[in-house]
Amino acid sequence: MATRKRPARKPPPSKKCQPCDGTGEVTRSVRVGRKQRVVGQQTGICLACFGSGEATD
Repeated sequence: MATRKRPARKPPPSKKCQPCDGTGEVTRSVRVGRKQRVVGQQTGICLACFGSGEATD
């Protein structure tokens, strides 16, 4: 009796990270002075996905 081959399963599509929307970078406001006024923004690595853009479960 011959054995049947099962079709290969496709891995489920990965989910996008919520804080960075899948880009791997997030923007933060830069504050200076005693009154902490906002001067600009700077980008940095997303700490939720460590820059990969994929959500971790």
